Amino acid sequence: MSGPSQVQEVTVEGRAQLVEFLSSGVRARADWKIGTEHEKFGFRTDDLRPPPFDGERGIEALLKGLTRFGWTPAVENGRVIALSRDGASVSLEPAGQLELSGAPLDNLHQTCTEASTHLNEVRAVAEPMGLGFLGVGFQPKWRREDMPWMPKGRYKIMREYMPKVGSLGLDMMTRTCTVQVNLDVGSEADMVKKFRVALALQPVATALFADSPFAEGRPNGYLSYRSHIWTDTDPGRTGMLDFVFEDGFGYERYVDYLLDVPMYFVYRDGRYIDASGQSFRDFLDGRLPAYPGRRPLLRDWADHSTTAFPEVRLKKYLEMRGADSGPWNRICALPALWVGLLYDDAALDAAWDLVKDFTREERHALRDGVPRHALKLPFRGGTVLDLARRTLEIAAHGLKRRARINRNGADESIYLEPLMEFAALGTTPAERKLALYHGEWGGNIDRLFREFAY
Repeated sequence: MSGPSQVQEVTVEGRAQLVEFLSSGVRARADWKIGTEHEKFGFRTDDLRPPPFDGERGIEALLKGLTRFGWTPAVENGRVIALSRDGASVSLEPAGQLELSGAPLDNLHQTCTEASTHLNEVRAVAEPMGLGFLGVGFQPKWRREDMPWMPKGRYKIMREYMPKVGSLGLDMMTRTCTVQVNLDVGSEADMVKKFRVALALQPVATALFADSPFAEGRPNGYLSYRSHIWTDTDPGRTGMLDFVFEDGFGYERYVDYLLDVPMYFVYRDGRYIDASGQSFRDFLDGRLPAYPGRRPLLRDWADHSTTAFPEVRLKKYLEMRGADSGPWNRICALPALWVGLLYDDAALDAAWDLVKDFTREERHALRDGVPRHALKLPFRGGTVLDLARRTLEIAAHGLKRRARINRNGADESIYLEPLMEFAALGTTPAERKLALYHGEWGGNIDRLFREFAY
């Protein structure tokens, strides 16, 4: 989750300004970048408990330790709560899940190097502290009440609001981790096409990356429990956004959607003002109960756009949000999948041909079914596995046509290899872990931390 926006403090005069802000993200193809984000769970290596914020083995101490690698600390109320360096940032999710928000990069080789460098830096600081990190979609061992809370103002507001709108919102905040990618658009029409393809195929990504089959030490009945969590978090800000597939969809329609997403807060003078459940439309009119007589700044709109959580999110770019977190090679694989599908015209056309006749009911059936069944979910006389294999084929051809070559002469399609293996065998990471749990682990979830830590 983001911190306060760095957008200019310009007063918003009306809706048109909000549309202009979103559309200002349009870039020439030569300037398209790849921004990859991933989250991971910290744990103490002696007792596997999540580290608190405070103390010699706490998350703040870890952040301070990372400054030796040139990271600049960000401070809130005198506490280090984030880091920045060269266009990238390290931030904290509500229970201390550590997130790398990568810099905008030119190719996937750079993306993979960035992720590897970050994990090596974290390991160098964490190991002497007796800390480890694990990439999975849902906390496999600890209960909600066992999770610490980070001292960030926006999280306090969300923590109090979430139980009012869903039963699993606090689990989303404290016990989930994801990997996602942010990709550029070249025009409004390009945005619309990419948005539709990405929404329709997001369940395929969820299935391929499914890696959250455990909760509180036992199988939870799902392969991507993280994905299921979003179905009962807050219906006012989550979901498949059916209006994206309607005629006439564009930036204006998305602005109208965001205006109807309930607010969380207003950030002023270093503090968060609780505006949970209130209307940004009222804010535009100077009638926000939490901040009466004041109109929003453009940065308020940028902040508000980060509090909507659909399967694909539009800021000034598109953000793919459907995947569970995982090991290093899947941090590289997620952007590879979407770059291959969306950054090559022939691949984008092929992907659109694949999904353009999906009905609303089919899109929802995919989204609702993959958390439990993943690749084995029935679809159109076959399964999601068939859809995944075709999707990966399109993505691989797209990456090969991009022809971004590393020093060993390999193109970016090499980063799809873990997904190709899952598709070839028809099994997900979650199913592999379940087999270990029921087999050589003997039902001992602690083995997961020992064998799959970074």
